[in-house]
Formats: sequence, C-alpha cells, structure tokens
Amino acid sequence: MSLAEDMTALAVAAKKAAHSMPRLSTDEKNHCLKAMANALEGQSQAIQDANAKDLETAREMDLSQAMIDRLLLDEQRVAGMAQGLREVAELPDPVGRVLAETDRPSGLKLKKVACPIGVVVMIYESRPNVTADAAGLCFKSGNATILRGGKEALHSNQIIARLMVEAGQSACEHFPSEAIQVVPTTDRAAIPELLALTELVDLCIPRGGEGLIRAVAECSRVPVIKHYKGICSVYLDGAADVDKAMAITVNSKTHRTGVCNAMETLLVDSRSAEQLLPAVGQALAKKGVEMRSCPQAIAILGDLAIEATNEDWDTEYLDLICSVRVVDGVDGALEHINRHGSGHTECIVTEDESTARRFQLEADTSTVFWNASTRFSDGGEFGMGAEIGISTDKIGARGPMGLAELTTYKWLGEGAGLTRA
Repeated sequence: MSLAEDMTALAVAAKKAAHSMPRLSTDEKNHCLKAMANALEGQSQAIQDANAKDLETAREMDLSQAMIDRLLLDEQRVAGMAQGLREVAELPDPVGRVLAETDRPSGLKLKKVACPIGVVVMIYESRPNVTADAAGLCFKSGNATILRGGKEALHSNQIIARLMVEAGQSACEHFPSEAIQVVPTTDRAAIPELLALTELVDLCIPRGGEGLIRAVAECSRVPVIKHYKGICSVYLDGAADVDKAMAITVNSKTHRTGVCNAMETLLVDSRSAEQLLPAVGQALAKKGVEMRSCPQAIAILGDLAIEATNEDWDTEYLDLICSVRVVDGVDGALEHINRHGSGHTECIVTEDESTARRFQLEADTSTVFWNASTRFSDGGEFGMGAEIGISTDKIGARGPMGLAELTTYKWLGEGAGLTRA
C-alpha cells in the first residue's frame, strides 16, 4: 500500500475504536489503566533496553544534551509513567459530566453533557513518556489516539504502546486494540497525509520545538492545539524577598533546562536590582547559566554577564542560558512580557499583594504564578494526572491540558411527544 493508504487505514481503525469507546464503563477504563501501569513497571528493563537503541540513534544524529535528556528512560522515569497512569485512573471520569441543564417553557428538557472528541493525533519529539501520558489520558477521556513520535524514539514508543494495548486487552474483553496506535513509519510525509483526513481525525496536538509545531499547524487540515514557544519569565519586583527571589529564579531556570516551563527571561525591578541581581546572578553562575543582559544589568553583574541582542528577548533557549533585563517596575515587566512572551507561563516574586494581583490580571499568558517557580506549570502539578500538553491558544483549551480538555460536549434533549408550534 502507499503511504496515504497506510495512514488512512490507521485512521479508519482509530475511528472505529473511538466509536466503541463509549461502551466501556468508568470502572473498566480504570481497571485497564492500572493494568497498563503494572505492565510498564513489570517490563521496565525491556523498555530501557529499547530506549538504549534510541539513545544510540540520538547520539548518531548529534542531538543536544537537552534532547537526549528528554529521550532517556531510566527505572525512575518508567516508574513515573506508571504512576501517572495510576493517577489518571483515580481521577473522575470527564465523560458524561453535566455542564449545564435547563427546562424550557416548551417542555423540552436540555442537558449539555461532556463527551469524547474522537480521534486525537499526538505528534511529539524525543520524550517517550508522552506516549504513556497521552495514551492514558486519551483512553480515560474516551478518545482513540494515534501517536507519532520522532524517529529517535521509535523503539521506546513502540514498546510502551504495545505493552499498554496488551495490558488493556488482558484487563477488559471490550478493550478496542486500535484505541492506542503508533505510526509505524518515520517518514515525515506521513504527517501531512494523516492530517489531511478531516473525516477521520478530529484533533492534532503537537508537542516539541517551535519548528515542529509550526510545520504541523501549517500542513494540517484538522484543528491543532499548539504552543510555539515556552518563553517563560520571572519578574523580581521591588518588594521581592531576596531568599525567595534566589530560590525561585534558580529553580525555574535550572531544575530542568530542556522543558517548555523553564525560565528563559529574568526581569528585575530597577528599584531592587542593586540588591537582588548580585545574589541571584551569583546563584545562576554557580549553576553554569550564561546571562545575556541589558546594559543596566551588565553594570551590576559585571563579568557574570554578556550583552544581549534584540533576538535574545524572543528566544527559547532550552539550555543553561537566560536573558536578563532591568525594567521600570511592574509596568516595565508587563510591557516586556506582553511584547516578548509566548503566552505560556510568567512568575512574579513580591511581598506586595496588590502588585502581584495586578501582574496576574494583566500578564497576557495562560498561567501566572505569584512566588512560585515556573516549573509548576505542569498538568501533574495541577492535579490533572499525566499531561497531554500545554496550550497557548486563547480559544478552547489554554494552559496545562488534562482530561477535561480532551472532551467536547453534546446537547441531550428530552420531550414527551413535543412538536414545535
């Protein structure tokens, strides 16, 4: 068969599985998820062996250390995938939630009820844990999922999906085996073929770098939930506590550099820059962070900083690099964020509640923290269980996406022989 025929067959099978998903009860779905978690843990070494092949491929491709870190699956990360599935099993079923109801004067009874979206295509790079997270969340929310990871993670993705399907089949006789599928080819041409199937595929969620997401959004004929960049900022206000400023800044930047919720820009109020920047700068320098800074920041940081270019303010580094700018209070911080931010996550460090509340209201972004690291912008940390992704779109899902964001709704109407006059 041709590539187009292969992708059509994959999508047809997924659509069939999606149509059968409503037959599974909440208890059956949860039982399957727990069986999947046990299977991943029980086959942890086999998963790591497959992952070792992918790591070798990644090194041959000369991928960055940050990308290799995303790709790595050790015993702890496999256990984390399993735990994520168990957490999803414990969450309330989003399907069937009554979102609104009303009785009309005509006698018509109406309910707005949450239901699955249908067939969800996930396109992602490097991180094979996304395979378990996405498949688990889509399954719990009643969706079929087609997973297309990067060629550097093919072996890992295939074994994770296979183990989940086998566990689901063993746990429930009604489990549709095509509810979780991995695109079997690494040919990039498969993506536009798959995303042209508007009658079979309902939604695409890409996760990865800006280049990947833009390419997917530009070629897709089905709706795409996306975020192009994770340019997250931490603003140290004039009323910031020094210890909190240091801890939050260092954690936001260095806890994991190759993730979308890592800090890329540090903004410091001119009123407190002389007090805060030396301590914060030293703490970042000890972690090996390169600080690309404005002239005012360089005057304070000295040899710890280098001069920033105009491009730095719009750059997602995903590395031990950040841009540093001294701004004129919260007005300057908001002006910078609303011009250069990507709508992902911003943070203010301050002891002034009124300033914090204003910052949270006026920052044009999906998530705004007050005295908390940007690294908390995560579905797991938000209590969603495993995360399907983060959306910076303003229509539909926004911010970390969990089960509820993987449902749409339908209207259910009831009458007693009603006819419209």
